[in-house]
Amino acid sequence: MTQHLVTIHHRDDYDPSVEGEAMQRKSPSTQTSNQLTRRDFAIRTAGFGLALGLAPAATLAEAQQASHSETSPAVADPYSLVDPELLPVLKQFPAVDLSAELVGEFRQLPAMPPLPGPAPQPVERHIPGPPGAPEVRLWVVDPAPLKKAKPLLLHMHGGGLMMRDPEWMPLLQGIATDCHCVVVSVDYRLAPETRYPGSLEDNYAALKWVHAHAAELGIDRSRIAVGGESAGGGHAASLAIHARDRKEVPIIIQLLIYPQLDDRTGSSHPAPPAIGHFMWTASANRFAWSSLLGVPAGSSKVPAAAVPARAASVAGLPPAWIGVGSIDLFAEEDMEYARRLVHAGVATELLVVPGAFHGFDRLVPDAEVSQQFSASWKSALRRAFATGKADIAE
Repeated sequence: MTQHLVTIHHRDDYDPSVEGEAMQRKSPSTQTSNQLTRRDFAIRTAGFGLALGLAPAATLAEAQQASHSETSPAVADPYSLVDPELLPVLKQFPAVDLSAELVGEFRQLPAMPPLPGPAPQPVERHIPGPPGAPEVRLWVVDPAPLKKAKPLLLHMHGGGLMMRDPEWMPLLQGIATDCHCVVVSVDYRLAPETRYPGSLEDNYAALKWVHAHAAELGIDRSRIAVGGESAGGGHAASLAIHARDRKEVPIIIQLLIYPQLDDRTGSSHPAPPAIGHFMWTASANRFAWSSLLGVPAGSSKVPAAAVPARAASVAGLPPAWIGVGSIDLFAEEDMEYARRLVHAGVATELLVVPGAFHGFDRLVPDAEVSQQFSASWKSALRRAFATGKADIAE
């Protein structure tokens, strides 16, 4: 199936709170300005989720030109930086001028269905939410229901802090099967309707729940990992920090797949010339973080506790695996976070994939770099489950 990039374009003075209101008002039956059918839109977003490119451009060429003028006049051809095996699929992606209303439309689209048996099937659960908040929906995938003392990955999905990953269910099934663990994924509340710390507290409620219900889940509560992709990776890093500080639940490893860690990237920290041209741009990052935080990304108004990269100390955090592409917008922030962890004495593995853009492994899963990347994080997770146990304070 051919996969396509969907980009969203907004004015520079765009207010994310207005988008939240528009999403709630918009009828799912509204026709898009690009005359996309629901089926077309689902196909165009199924490969990776919804990538938000917010530069004021209507075509891919114009978007690239705007990106050049903003951050990288020295890079004549960003495509020249891309791994050759990834390039053909990337070049198939048209830019789509997507409105705030269409984001609401996207949320109404059905996700990719779970893989059929014998793949383990996702089971929906609802648990008590944070105080004063709604219940939290979880998806539980157990590859061996009769087995006891299994490891568990608490997973946070990607989607730019505002959406869900259309490939969510097959992804969970693949992790459970390949890593021989129970996977519990959190359907945390989304921005901009829910600001910080809503999603963090949803994720923390899920962490406490799996720890307290270890016997029911058939898991070893000394082998709980947290992880996710992109925005989900950022959520996982934030959860690890808050779990360390609250001292209630031990975590054996944090699995951070091209994590979104720093609101300052693309705002007060300009993107370097070679990165951030594809799939996730500086303007997208500003918009997403501002939507979550309710204040301008990169500003002095941002609470440090809301952003992993702003944490005063990373000492005492669980071991980490961090992977990112060399031309991903998050490359610098992810490498810097790994550096801080290493300096603090936290066991850390960092993988930087040459010529890889954000979400490359999901768009071109059969590419050699994608297979190596996936094999690396799965190996790290299996190794942590096999060799380590988190300390449990009784």
